[in-house]
Amino acid sequence: MGFVKQGGFHPGSILFSGLSESTGMALDQINFIVSQVVFLVLASILRTYLHPAKAKASTRHWFELLVGLLAGLFCFGRHAMHLLIMPGVCYIVIAQMNPKIMQRVTLIISLIYLSVLHLYRQIYDYGSSNVDITGPIMVMTQKVTSLAFSLHDGTTKSEEEMNRNQKFEAIRETPCLLSYFSYCLSFQTLMAGPSISYKTYIDFIEGKSIPVSNSISKKMDTETSNEPSPFYPVLYKVLTAAVCGVMFIFLGGYFPISGLKDSRFLVDAAIPFKFWYMYLCLAACRLKYYFAWMFADAICNNSGLGFNGYTENGKEKWDGVSNVDIFAFETGTNLKETIDAWNIRTNVWLRTVAYERAKKYPTLMTFGLSALWHGFYPGYYITFASGAIFTSAARIGRRHVRHFFLKTNELKAFYDVITLIITRLVITYITFPFVLLELGPSLQIYMRLYWCLHISAVALWVLGPFIIPKPNRPNQRNPGNVNVNQIENTLRQVGPITNSSS
Repeated sequence: MGFVKQGGFHPGSILFSGLSESTGMALDQINFIVSQVVFLVLASILRTYLHPAKAKASTRHWFELLVGLLAGLFCFGRHAMHLLIMPGVCYIVIAQMNPKIMQRVTLIISLIYLSVLHLYRQIYDYGSSNVDITGPIMVMTQKVTSLAFSLHDGTTKSEEEMNRNQKFEAIRETPCLLSYFSYCLSFQTLMAGPSISYKTYIDFIEGKSIPVSNSISKKMDTETSNEPSPFYPVLYKVLTAAVCGVMFIFLGGYFPISGLKDSRFLVDAAIPFKFWYMYLCLAACRLKYYFAWMFADAICNNSGLGFNGYTENGKEKWDGVSNVDIFAFETGTNLKETIDAWNIRTNVWLRTVAYERAKKYPTLMTFGLSALWHGFYPGYYITFASGAIFTSAARIGRRHVRHFFLKTNELKAFYDVITLIITRLVITYITFPFVLLELGPSLQIYMRLYWCLHISAVALWVLGPFIIPKPNRPNQRNPGNVNVNQIENTLRQVGPITNSSS
């Protein structure tokens, strides 16, 4: 397995260099796709031949760890050492430091390590979209920090001090080295995520995340035919990923993000066309994320990871570790709903380590952590600063305006259409710097757009509460005509609410 020369920034295997030359695709992208296809096959082995009923947990841990290491060497060569160094340093902190402060130190160290890699890439490979070691380290940062916070919760807090999610994810003792590194390097989530909690991962390894036959605990060779099969969810996600990949190859050439810096776009195009062209460029760009995340989700499901219970109709749900809801993102009628459907597992991480723990300015702290986690391109900070402003403004707008349109079904439908269009405009407006990366061109586009939506958002944020009356709430305990008795009867029939997420 040859490797790129030491001077290259992407020192992965050159085994498929011929395929790269014949297809015109970059070698790092070829290696990424090959690794994911291999992972899909190996995931099936983990679910069948190495099923918890047939293999020990330690065997499954070693399989995850060794496959992850080999894949790291294949894709990143000598840079794969970071996959061991970064979690190794964090493990020392987690195992040795006072659990009252350990989680914060782990967060700081992992972010510093990741930041150094981001800066190194930004200096030597500025503006590229190549697949490099920073991607897996970003996912690993989420893993080690979420583990540290879960261990902090489990060892320093009482049940009353934790919310429901913290209780579910709490860890009572430090993991052993094997389970820790297996978690960090698990091949299903190594290349493109999703990041999952340590509790979810251990339940998967030990066979607690999927219902199995009653006799599994009695015989190691038990048949598992009564387990839900991931075949159709995996097939659907692989086909969806393939379609997104093909569409990206064709549309990416017609609507390159570099077109936003063209003088014909900046100077000559009218504002409506500017928005339309930006929307098409960003829609084409999103396709590569859809490809990576949907394929990664298929790999997880094919290994048995991601089963999330059943719907009311008894249909199996395999969205427990999904990283994107394409339909919800593309058709969301408000900013929060749309953001929540994008990079879902990262949103969960940001909420659990930042938003729920920030004593002041939780929204600002969350967007700040997200920007730092992504790197140091100016476009990231423009997008996340704008996101904080627009999120706050959208909350005020929804609180003060939405109730006017709930009187009839026709008004509600009209409101949904208008908010869908506005949300598309806002998402396009605030996210193009994230893809463009550069400060100068991003500011130049905003100036050509006269900062129109920024001004509108700030005006709504500052003046909205004074100009638009709040909805009439005569009884805060029972707003409107809610039938409290009916709700209580329903809750008695349903029983206690439990956390159904995997």
